[in-house]
Amino acid sequence: MAYLRIATEEAYAPPELFERYRRLLEEGSTGGGGSQNDPGFASLMGFYLSAPALAKLRERMQDLGELRLADMDATGIAKQILSLTSPGVQVFDAATAVGLAREFNDSLAAAIGRHPDRFAGLAAIAPQDPAEAAKELERGVKRLGLKGAIVNSHTRGEYLDDSRFWAIFEAAEALDVPIYLHPNTPPARMIEPFLERGLDGAIYGFAVETGLHALRMIVSGVFDRFPKLGVVLGHLGEALPYWMSRIDFMHARMVSNGRYPAIGKLKRKPSEYLKQNFWVTTSGMAWEPPILYAQSVLGVDRVMYAMDYPYQFVPEEVAVTDNLPISDTDKKMLYQSNAERVFKL
Repeated sequence: MAYLRIATEEAYAPPELFERYRRLLEEGSTGGGGSQNDPGFASLMGFYLSAPALAKLRERMQDLGELRLADMDATGIAKQILSLTSPGVQVFDAATAVGLAREFNDSLAAAIGRHPDRFAGLAAIAPQDPAEAAKELERGVKRLGLKGAIVNSHTRGEYLDDSRFWAIFEAAEALDVPIYLHPNTPPARMIEPFLERGLDGAIYGFAVETGLHALRMIVSGVFDRFPKLGVVLGHLGEALPYWMSRIDFMHARMVSNGRYPAIGKLKRKPSEYLKQNFWVTTSGMAWEPPILYAQSVLGVDRVMYAMDYPYQFVPEEVAVTDNLPISDTDKKMLYQSNAERVFKL
């Protein structure tokens, strides 16, 4: 059975974004988003923007043309769904973030327009101003043809389960597009034990922080308020699929015993929201056992392929997915059909 390989979590960064990150690092706490107030940002971007060994990665990140297309051709990737690299515009003050999101979405749409058969994209939004974020999502989808929104987890330590952000969910639900909840380094109030052992990034901290964010959304009742809201998690669900049984059991217990008055009863089990409102991608997780496990507990219609380009550009990993012991029908769903349906390609 023929299929196309669609990669669904592929990062890019306009040169201006990197320049602004460098200024934040130089200025420290200026504007509230600098390295002194966000040690995770300092750890992540302080390294990625300066390490000589990562020069090629930085080049790939900023390219939306021939270099990226050549890498895709070499690995058999038919299409990438592009999204602004973490932490996106979410480290800036609200006014700056709103303006940058609009600017970057315009340039992304132009790049997609030059290669419409190879690229699709997600809109960057600025949760710092939820009303403007909702407007930009609508503009990105309706006017620019983008396929949803990218949110790089927390925004300066704040999480989307807070009702002040719900205008974003209202827009996504009305537009019938997903939100990709992508990792960020843990916020300042959480990160110190991770930093002490170099665990703040993709090795562990990303998954812990983003899984926490998704679970906060579930237990706070976001999906009871927005039952049609769709969220995509990378890295095979940031470990949540492995915890589903325990989460269900402990959530039911804490609701029944009233331990946390702010946590009320949900209409469904937490695991049911994971199975019905979420999709996961294989980004950074080219390993047969967890891929098969995620398909078995979430459903083959809930798992999509991703490479995590250019951060984890390991061409040999494509063969892992090619060689999965699943039917051709399920493989086409993993590589192509699920992405086409979720992102309306």
